[in-house]
Amino acid sequence: MTAIKKIGIIGAGQMGNGIAHVCAAAGFDIILLDISDEALKRGLGTITKNLDRAVAKGKLTEADKAATLGRIKPTTAYADFADSDLVIEAATEDEKIKRAIFAQLCPVLKPEAHIASNTSSLSITRLGAATDRPAKFMGMHFMNPVPVMQLVELIRGIATSEETFSLVREMTLKLGKKPVSAEDFPAFIVNRILLPMINEAVYTLYEGVGSVTCIDTAMKLGANHPMGPLELADFIGLDTCLAVMQVLHDGLADTKYRPCPLLVKYVEAGWLGRKTGRGFYDYTGEVPVPTR
Repeated sequence: MTAIKKIGIIGAGQMGNGIAHVCAAAGFDIILLDISDEALKRGLGTITKNLDRAVAKGKLTEADKAATLGRIKPTTAYADFADSDLVIEAATEDEKIKRAIFAQLCPVLKPEAHIASNTSSLSITRLGAATDRPAKFMGMHFMNPVPVMQLVELIRGIATSEETFSLVREMTLKLGKKPVSAEDFPAFIVNRILLPMINEAVYTLYEGVGSVTCIDTAMKLGANHPMGPLELADFIGLDTCLAVMQVLHDGLADTKYRPCPLLVKYVEAGWLGRKTGRGFYDYTGEVPVPTR
């Protein structure tokens, strides 16, 4: 097996910049792609801010920070992935968008290159079939925020080779992460359990059982959760929560996974949580304020 040395990452958003951060910090050379220079600037700004925080806490030196940033090359051109050993797709949770990305990516890759998707719910088998190398394709689902969370779900598609899985697992360990193998079922392990809980919390709000504050406080103090489910939904992004619930509902054909109408309404309003400044909480002031 050829060791992974150079990694391409597609998407400089919340997940992509976090993946770039941890991979560069582990010594891998990174090509970070997004559709615009402005998106890349925001992503690199987030990485820099997180590294600055680590330096301030004494966890990194300025030299470590400079070395990590020096390993990340931003680009808007797929051609720059030509010598990558592994490309991790971390675009939005939309299968059409991911398929369009693979159509641009595959022609520029060397034959031995591998591809991983950071999808949190979509079929790895189906995504792999949209590439020219399903045997070299698998799921690599990082948790948010990537620099902090230890878990990475590793998912084989039906065509994924053992060599591909072993290479990616070895690389995950080099990042200091804990890999867990999940089968290729809708939403895998974490989101199969977590998102229905969040959806049920939204139903609890929708039906008037409790307010936003009461629901989140009840789960933090009654179940010892570090964040309430509605606060967590805002952190994840309500559009992502809805997308995962739709995958579960469509893929498993069970009414228990039906997305709450209130969640649908918030997404339709563009109230997507922290990233838009409003979700179940309003983030425009110094302190988040419940919106219901």
